[in-house]
Amino acid sequence: MFPNLETERLILRELTREDAESVFNCFSNEEVTRYYGLEPFKEIQQAENLVILFSNNFTGKRGVRWGIERKETKGIIGTIGFNLWSPNHRRAEIGYEIHPDYWRKGYTQEAVTEIVSYGFEHMGLTRIGAVVFTENEASNKLLTKIGFQQEGILRDYMYQNGQAHDTFVYSILKNR
Repeated sequence: MFPNLETERLILRELTREDAESVFNCFSNEEVTRYYGLEPFKEIQQAENLVILFSNNFTGKRGVRWGIERKETKGIIGTIGFNLWSPNHRRAEIGYEIHPDYWRKGYTQEAVTEIVSYGFEHMGLTRIGAVVFTENEASNKLLTKIGFQQEGILRDYMYQNGQAHDTFVYSILKNR
């Protein structure tokens, strides 16, 4: 059973095929993918495939990805979740994106805070990691504000538009 979550302003819910257009709106936007290590989507089929991948990752206990929906309106404004979920090692990596129309409104912080709590309290995680482009000031500030600690730099770790980029490695631990 997929775990739907709720915050003060958001519903974090399972993505469905009906969400493909909203997923496409995010992932086809160059502002969103600029620090994602992914080229912008060119066709809706890519978004449909991503929704299927997220579903398969959940079924296979490799990840869980929620659609971020504002309570007052239908339709997702982004996604958030855990990648590289390793139940045996009690760890996962967090990832998220949100459409630029909803930047700087606190939605990402609200969603990240909720799923970090969920990961520790309900998934048995003891470590949640994050890998962020060094140039991505917004995500770097957000993670630090929430309590993630920077652990180091992975040099030339991700490619964007054919160019290698360094990334920061962050983590937050359950008991520290």
